Amino acid sequence: MIPLYFKHAFRDIFKNRLLNASSVITIAFSVVITSSFILFLVNTTDMLNLWKKEIKIMVYLHPEVPGEIIPEIQKKISGMYGVQDVRFISKGEAIEILKEQMKRQSSLLENLKENPLPDAFEIRMIPSSRPWEKIESLAAQIDAIPQVEEIEYGQKWLTRFSYIIKMFKLTGFALGILFFIASVFIVANTVRLVLYTRREEIEIMRLVGASDGFIKVPFYIECIIQGALGGIIGLTILYLVFVSVLSNVEQGVTSGFINVKFFSFGIMSLILLCSMFTGWLGCFLSLKQFLKTA
Repeated sequence: MIPLYFKHAFRDIFKNRLLNASSVITIAFSVVITSSFILFLVNTTDMLNLWKKEIKIMVYLHPEVPGEIIPEIQKKISGMYGVQDVRFISKGEAIEILKEQMKRQSSLLENLKENPLPDAFEIRMIPSSRPWEKIESLAAQIDAIPQVEEIEYGQKWLTRFSYIIKMFKLTGFALGILFFIASVFIVANTVRLVLYTRREEIEIMRLVGASDGFIKVPFYIECIIQGALGGIIGLTILYLVFVSVLSNVEQGVTSGFINVKFFSFGIMSLILLCSMFTGWLGCFLSLKQFLKTA
């Protein structure tokens, strides 16, 4: 029985190939657009998480802080929850680090009459305290120390970047829903047109005792195949674009920064299942309406 269902499904696909092609193309287009947002979010979220892991809290002291109380401040910070280690960087050490980093522009530092850099602490956090809320909580505790002048941990640009990611999530979610509805609508109309061209055949099948299930199954198979083809084509197009864009970007830009990656097998399987479900749902809605009125 199952081979017969598939035989009918493939017969209809080839017989109405132009109509079916429109459904496949629509689903493929939807997959490309929606998956592009998902791919962007996957990589930017990994990027954000990597940055958070590498975050160091820099604590700058007031210039007039006497050197004898610095060990006391360091001990106080070390005792705070979430702190892994605290390294003191004197202003003399800081200027040497800056000179090392600015070898090509060393002339800019040669004429300095005094060291403009403050004494500072470099703080590393334990992994469990790296979530954003805990970083802010620790920074607030350190900022309450009277000798601390300023704290820097990239809060401004990380907050902005997090906001941009959230906006992309909302946009991707909205576009995903929009294209899903559009795909279901087009698949449903395609099936409806096929049903009307085979109206007489379906009536004869009913007269000779064919059940609604026998009539429905080939259509469901046909639309699931359409969804699968649309998903495969969409993911293939997206992968080719991804490889093309990545190959045109200098390797040094990404290799030392973050490993940009394509979808895992699990995510691709999920996208493919969603595209197949789109085909099935469009078919279900059309058959439900047609068989009621037929």
